[in-house]
Amino acid sequence: MRTLLLLLAAPLIGWAADKPVDAGPYVPSPQSVVSDMLKLADIGPQDFVIDLGSGDGRIVLTAAKVFGASGFGVEIKDELVKLSNAAAQKEGVAGRVRFIKADLFKTDISKATVLTMYLLPDTVNMLKDKLLGELKPGTKVLSHDYPLSGWIPEKYVQMDLEDKVKISGVTTTLIYLYMVPARVQGRWSASVPASVGKGPLTLNLKQQVTRVSGSARLEGREAVLEDLKIRGDRISFRLAGRKVAFAGTVKGNAIEGQVDAGGAKSPWRATLGK
Repeated sequence: MRTLLLLLAAPLIGWAADKPVDAGPYVPSPQSVVSDMLKLADIGPQDFVIDLGSGDGRIVLTAAKVFGASGFGVEIKDELVKLSNAAAQKEGVAGRVRFIKADLFKTDISKATVLTMYLLPDTVNMLKDKLLGELKPGTKVLSHDYPLSGWIPEKYVQMDLEDKVKISGVTTTLIYLYMVPARVQGRWSASVPASVGKGPLTLNLKQQVTRVSGSARLEGREAVLEDLKIRGDRISFRLAGRKVAFAGTVKGNAIEGQVDAGGAKSPWRATLGK
C-alpha cells in the first residue's frame, strides 16, 4: 500500500435498478490515474468522497491518506470489501473511511462533496437521475473514461498511458469532472434596485442539466438573458441591451446576490413562483 498515490483499481460493474448484477471481471485502472483524478477535483480535508464501484478501495484510501479527506466506497464483491476495510485499518484511516457491500442505486450518496466512479457506460448514465436527485449543488462528480450524456464537464483531461492497452486495447484514458447544478427552471420574481429599472423583474428560465437559457421582463419589455451560466449553486447572467450583470447564489426556491449596474453594485433577490 506504499504506492497508494499512484494506484487506482476499480471494477467495471453493471447494476440493475432492483438488485446488483456482476456484469464483468474486476479490472484495474492504470496506476497513474488515481492522483490525477483527485487533484483534478482539488480534494482536501474538507471533502467527503464516495466511490461507486470501489474495487479494493484505493481511490478512497488515497483520498484519505494523501489528501486528508474522509468517505466510503460501495462495492459488490465481499472479498474486495474485506480487503478494503483491512487496508483502511493498516493505513490508519479506518476512523475516516469505510467500505460497504451494497447496491449503488440504493445507497444514500447525499453526504458526498466528491463522487467518483469507473463503471460501464450504461450504468454511468442510469445514475444521472440519482446524482441530480441526491447530491447537493456544487458536488463534484469524477467519471473515468465514460461521460454523463447531456452534462457539460467543468474540466476534461485526456492522457495516453501504455498501461491502458491491456485494459481497453488503446492508450487513451479520459477523466471527466462535473459539478452538480442547482435546479433553476421556472418563473422567478425578482426585486431589483432603481439603478436597474422600475418595478419587479420576471425571469423565465429553462434548464437541461448544466445548460440554462431564459428571458426577462422588466418595465414591460422582454429581454434575452445573455452569458447565462449555472455552476453548482451559483448563477450569473446579463440583460441584453443593458449594462447590467447579475450574480447570485441559489438557495432552494430563492436566489440572492449582487447586481452590477454600470459599476454600481446593489443586492437583489428572486423567488421561484409556484
